[in-house]
Amino acid sequence: MRNWRRLGVLAGGWILGMASVAAQPAEAVKEAYRAQEGSLHQLYRELHAAPELSWHEVETARQFASELRSCGLEVTTGVGTNGVVGVLRNGAGPTVLVRCDLDGLPVKEETGLPYASTRRASDGRGGETSVMHACGHDLHMTAAVGLARLLSAMTNAWKGTVVWVGQPAEEKGSGARAMLRDGLYRRFPRPDFALSLHCHAALTAGEVGVVEGYMLANVDSLDVRVRGVGGHGAYPETTRDPIVLAAQSILALQTIRSREISALDAVVVTVGSVHGGAKHNVIPEDVALQLTVRSYTDEVRGRTLDAIRRIVRGQALAAGVPEDRMPEVVVQDEFTPALYNDPALARRLSSVLGTWLGTGRVKTVRPAMGGEDFSEFGRTPEKVPLFDLWIGAVPRGQDVGKAPSLHSSRFAPELGPALETAVVALTAEVLELAR
Repeated sequence: MRNWRRLGVLAGGWILGMASVAAQPAEAVKEAYRAQEGSLHQLYRELHAAPELSWHEVETARQFASELRSCGLEVTTGVGTNGVVGVLRNGAGPTVLVRCDLDGLPVKEETGLPYASTRRASDGRGGETSVMHACGHDLHMTAAVGLARLLSAMTNAWKGTVVWVGQPAEEKGSGARAMLRDGLYRRFPRPDFALSLHCHAALTAGEVGVVEGYMLANVDSLDVRVRGVGGHGAYPETTRDPIVLAAQSILALQTIRSREISALDAVVVTVGSVHGGAKHNVIPEDVALQLTVRSYTDEVRGRTLDAIRRIVRGQALAAGVPEDRMPEVVVQDEFTPALYNDPALARRLSSVLGTWLGTGRVKTVRPAMGGEDFSEFGRTPEKVPLFDLWIGAVPRGQDVGKAPSLHSSRFAPELGPALETAVVALTAEVLELAR
């Protein structure tokens, strides 16, 4: 097994130079990073070429755990199914948790990269799907390994305990809960701070993006069954047409945003799927709708879900649907709570990042309506302060407005500057907090 601390001494002597961290921390860390850049790039390519779907990250977890062990960490696997926890202790001091995500997406890669994924996996419905790291989780893992190599070699520059978390099933929005239920904060050192990072498809590689407060949204998935009374298409008066009722409900749901929620609060109600009927001249018994609902606060989330239930029921009553045929609204269990960056922590770390990277590379960005279950690590009774950092991924010189988005088959970060920035930024954050 590779021992990166010994390799570092042999390949450039950067560990011996760690005494300069106190005097010039940014330059010492960047020099240390450059000594291992090639091997980190190789690790990234290996992870990128071998993605696994949520809850199936067996080999990914094994490789991530092996990398952490090679840095001298205490490593535990199988936490919350495929979760990995690594602990590095360095005397008394704060405990900092650093989380990365392990899973890929059911996307066929079309980047043209020489190490592009050709993986296929079961889709859970009896078929197969292509698999790709289309959301940057491969870069997140590699950055976490880079941090482990640096911190294990520079124990004179920090104190306390750092906990690495390799989390399964982020794309399902349920992996963090699984690890917490399996005793993450009970079996391992409880953090004083929790850090994460995520690729950003509208920031240039080499830049980072900071958000204070709400960064990403509550994410709810709803299944709505609009029920009616079916019959012959030539005699609609003998029916209660669920297709017309579904259409009316879809339009009425859009008034939630404009007429029930303050203009100062963010909410999105999107009907992403409509299925009903099988033949031209048959009015069906029901229509199935699938919704995604996004919000920031618990209050707005609750009001929006209540309004959806009320509106679809009200439309049914207005159409004369019998009571025993009222709509069914099911809120799926895979709820992802809003991600809230602790404002004081965000300001503290933003200042440090400006010093390490240069203020021109630290951007203030707006919150987004995407979801990220890193939020779960701060919603426990311990109320751990969180900070998630955006890492620019768009190749330099490319128009960020035209770059492929996250989850696109063509998403590919510019590896060199994106990875170096991620590792240096994580290291700067931990050195600021673990002292």
